Amino acid sequence: MTEKITSNISTKKKRTYTQAEIQANKFIYDHFDSNYVRQMNNALFKIVDEAYFRPVYIGFDEMPERNNPAHPIILASNHSGMAFPWDAMVFGCGILKRFDYDEDKIFRAIVAPGLSGIPAMHPFFMKGSWKMAGGVDANFLNFETMMQYPKGHLLIYPEGVPGIGKGFNRKYQLQRFATSFIRMSLKYKTDILPYSTVNAEYVVPYVYSFDFVNRQFNKIGVPFMALGVLTLALVFPWAFYLAFPVKMHFVKGTRISPYKWTDKEYEDMTEAEIGAIRDRVKEQMQKDLDAAVEKYGHSPFQVKELIKVMWQKRAYFPYNLPFFWPLMFHEFERQWIKERKYETKEPIEIGTGWGTFIRLIWRNPITLAYFIPIIGWFILIAYGNRKWKQLDELGKPLQ
Repeated sequence: MTEKITSNISTKKKRTYTQAEIQANKFIYDHFDSNYVRQMNNALFKIVDEAYFRPVYIGFDEMPERNNPAHPIILASNHSGMAFPWDAMVFGCGILKRFDYDEDKIFRAIVAPGLSGIPAMHPFFMKGSWKMAGGVDANFLNFETMMQYPKGHLLIYPEGVPGIGKGFNRKYQLQRFATSFIRMSLKYKTDILPYSTVNAEYVVPYVYSFDFVNRQFNKIGVPFMALGVLTLALVFPWAFYLAFPVKMHFVKGTRISPYKWTDKEYEDMTEAEIGAIRDRVKEQMQKDLDAAVEKYGHSPFQVKELIKVMWQKRAYFPYNLPFFWPLMFHEFERQWIKERKYETKEPIEIGTGWGTFIRLIWRNPITLAYFIPIIGWFILIAYGNRKWKQLDELGKPLQ
């Protein structure tokens, strides 16, 4: 068994793709739709950000320049445990807005294939949202292809699924890193720019992960099982997307040049040497994360400010509360597809206030399923699979 695993890892390391293979794969560049993200920001995330998460971007007044003009810098951050990836969504939408959707200054994210392949792992079953927002499925060919991307940078969460499944008992403790981003940095001699995500560990707090429990669920194909009071709430589908109103901080860390730590070319390096560099990068990122948490992590909710902001943005009420997000997201998708605003590029407008509640439910009756215990999951999964099949047959508007 050990020999087989070693062989597979070695094959991955030495596997190189021809320029013809990379060229044929460059269709992934076209998945990104800046109009889609702009519309999401204007219709959805202005509410979610301004009157709920209140994100702060520290050190991102300017995006860094590439050290190697031919290849993107690789941004890397810690994951938040036991939560839907709101931290990544808030950071991504915020950075794109901050730099006015300029593709030379923003980034494309390397994401777990499960995010784009499973309907429920999209925000409220919105097909194609990860890819149209710039996400690229994580595999070696896609990573190699994106290293040729002529614009902007890349983003990766090197902890992967274990980072999400680490539980509140391991908050802010970086889990074992994948080596893919280290390999790309070494091969293409491009820098890694870490940043720390602070307070997002409290998006779903006090939900724990235990190795023994996770091993039992691994046997049936489930990567981990969260345990806590909030676990019981998952009988309601809306709770899967639940997020507490944390004030997220995204703190730029120490820029790293791993290719300067060795006098060997990437192709000549052993797995042990690559692993040692991976561990050194992880150590530096942990130091940065600890410092950021010490400075910005003492009051994750900042309740007084939250109440003040919610009052100032009371025109958004009640849609700034997670209980009402299914209505907003489904209405966004309805206008994008059924009203063909992906084509006309007309602004998507979602009315807020209690007066719009009945109208949005009438337009999007499927949202009632989010509040039906257990059975609601079956309804939504069937809905998601059917909708995806129909959209696949149509091709566009969604990837």
